[in-house]
Amino acid sequence: MATYYYEGAMILTPFTIFSNEPHFDMTTISLKTQRASQGFQRWELDFSTVQTADTAAQGFLAAIENIDSTRTMIMPQIVDTNTVSTDTPDVQANATTGVSQVFIDATSITGTLTKGTFFKFSGHDKIYVATADADLSGTGSVALDFYPSLVSSVANTETLQLNDSCVLTYYTSIDNMTGITYTDGILSNAGSIGLVEAL
Repeated sequence: MATYYYEGAMILTPFTIFSNEPHFDMTTISLKTQRASQGFQRWELDFSTVQTADTAAQGFLAAIENIDSTRTMIMPQIVDTNTVSTDTPDVQANATTGVSQVFIDATSITGTLTKGTFFKFSGHDKIYVATADADLSGTGSVALDFYPSLVSSVANTETLQLNDSCVLTYYTSIDNMTGITYTDGILSNAGSIGLVEAL
């Protein structure tokens, strides 16, 4: 697994990536279950970091300063098997809000975008995850299935943003610990860090 950083400090594994999509269940009088969703979703991350003398002050300040402002970081990946030869493949055709499939131009790239890979589109900040492998080693256009469905339309002039180009825009959770714990005069723990995707 690749190494990821938050405010200059290395993120420890295991870390949690949680999909927050509120669903509502109702059981009818005939005991049938009806389930509904409003169609809104965001990613939430929870992790700890390794603090060093170089990152201790920034790690502490990140938990208490500018809590109402958005920040960015590279989105951690849950799979390490993505072999696409570029971080910015071209979108082949326009896609409208609400769809969960786009077509990628595979004429000048190679490799497989594997299911479980997080990505975004160059036209908006929402993070998506591939729900099936997309073999981009052929020619022409290749379908890419993903979750959640598009929150904004995508034009054929846009690109996918993969790997280091997949940048999460987030708010720091207000539940974050706002202190640090020292052991023998060395920073040992800045607490659990919670981030929520900025929508």
